[in-house]
Amino acid sequence: MLAATLGAALTFGAPAALAGTDPVAPSGSASAPAAAAAPQAAAPTSQSATWVAGTRAYFVITTPGDTSAVRAAVASNGGSVFASYDAIGVIVAHSASGTFATTMRGASGVQQVGATRTSDVPADAYNPALPANPAQSTTPAGEPVRADMTQIKADQAWAVTTGSASVKVGILDTGVDDQHQDLAPNFNAADSASCAYGKADTRTGAWRDVGTHGTHVAGTVAAAKNGKGVIGVAPGVKISSVRIAEPGSSLFFAENTVCGFMWAGDHGFKVTNNSYYTDPWQFNCPDNADQAAIIEGVKRAQEYAEGKGSLQVAAAGNSNLDLANKTTDTESPNDSTPVTRTITNACLDIPTELPGVVTVSAMGTTAKASYSNYGLNVIDVTAPGGDATGIYSTQPGGKYGTMSGTSMASPHVTGVAALLASTNPGITPAQLRDKLATQANDVACPSDSRCKGTTAKNGFFGEGQVDALKAVGSTPPPGKYFENLGDFAIGDNTTVESPITVSGKTGNAPATLKVGVNIVHSYIGDLKVDLIAPDGTAYNLHNRTGSSTDNINQTYTVNASSEVANGTWKLRVNDNAGGDTGKIDAWNLTF
Repeated sequence: MLAATLGAALTFGAPAALAGTDPVAPSGSASAPAAAAAPQAAAPTSQSATWVAGTRAYFVITTPGDTSAVRAAVASNGGSVFASYDAIGVIVAHSASGTFATTMRGASGVQQVGATRTSDVPADAYNPALPANPAQSTTPAGEPVRADMTQIKADQAWAVTTGSASVKVGILDTGVDDQHQDLAPNFNAADSASCAYGKADTRTGAWRDVGTHGTHVAGTVAAAKNGKGVIGVAPGVKISSVRIAEPGSSLFFAENTVCGFMWAGDHGFKVTNNSYYTDPWQFNCPDNADQAAIIEGVKRAQEYAEGKGSLQVAAAGNSNLDLANKTTDTESPNDSTPVTRTITNACLDIPTELPGVVTVSAMGTTAKASYSNYGLNVIDVTAPGGDATGIYSTQPGGKYGTMSGTSMASPHVTGVAALLASTNPGITPAQLRDKLATQANDVACPSDSRCKGTTAKNGFFGEGQVDALKAVGSTPPPGKYFENLGDFAIGDNTTVESPITVSGKTGNAPATLKVGVNIVHSYIGDLKVDLIAPDGTAYNLHNRTGSSTDNINQTYTVNASSEVANGTWKLRVNDNAGGDTGKIDAWNLTF
């Protein structure tokens, strides 16, 4: 989640509500730490005459449809209507009156009123500056397959489909650098906008990144398969940017999220990615009038988007909290001075805990990421979010970098959902949710008392880790892909082999034979790994490098053009020292 998720989802270290960064911390994002107390908004030289110090934003909630009477009441009670979403009965009002909320709660037709901030609305809301359009770096040719893509078998899924250009995915985040060489081929400017401050801004470039988080997320979803940089999970779908982070603070306030969901519904987004939480409250409690209005407003907007055919995927957050057993919130409000308060499970991290939203936890290679929130019957699925090594993806200005967080896990799931939508035209959001659950591979609880549930469904991993290959139809085209999923123990100072029998091929293997290797081992510097051809020829893949690094999860390219394709190929692993053991978890050949 951005504000809380940005804090927790950027390169672990960004403020606000992001859900994925390095390092992760709670704030609006799903990966950054909590934001520092925000000073009162200062009026820039170019401020609008409408802005006055002390202006605050409110949700005024009424019956969907004709909101004219309530909008008139806003104006007659010391407020102004900044935006109105009549289809869901949510009005974004501004007022500098300290009694505005109390007065409006007594107005005819008003159901709820709540402040969406504990800080002033910036003057920039009335005259927003366009984000910078950064100069672009160039990248040498070559796009090695990322370990996270191999982990969810996205690299194998691309042999079936890279996704349909008719599938639109919305990146609701800090913005996206649409000029980036790896994003431009798939970027849909016509359906992009800024929703910062709670009202759509459709000026060219308003959607651009005011940080780095959104561009990084976009690359994981759909970086183009164009021979440079990186490849996204669904490199054939179209992405649009809906910037909901405000410049400077990078906070994702509730009115921005409502605007983003309404935009998603009205612009045909099949899936949206939400790697943030709505600021300023990490958890919104229904016994607080302001927070109850936030819950209701965002909930109505999510239901509107879903009713229009859009599935929302969201990061679980990076505070290592049990979302099924909430007790304390120390991060909120993150736009002023956080306080410690007692909370219950009725208090919601939104949008991730709203009904219908797919909640995503983060894994490292095989275990829950140390920072990832969890919770039985809260987490739906899991995906790679980076732990020690992070996730490598696009950054503004044609650049690339590594971030970690549930903010990075969520776009993997969004990409898989986009592939599912590509191969199942007409699929509904409810059906997409079901398919995301059924295609996921079960991940059992570790020896950790915090993980509740069964192998099939538990609090750390939900229904399991998403599998892009299963999502697009289980196997690549016949005869091209072969795998061995059996476990082969690797003991100290021993050699073990795992076989794959290839049949149905003609002629020799290719000069670009792909060898996918997944070895679980606590010290890969002990290991020598070879591919053994049917005639016994050895092709070295790994030779005692990596020192104390854990695990090998990598795809190698081997020139095997002198070898007959059919026959028994083997993965041979030789352990050359004592003290560390492991197993061949799986490996595959792609011809």
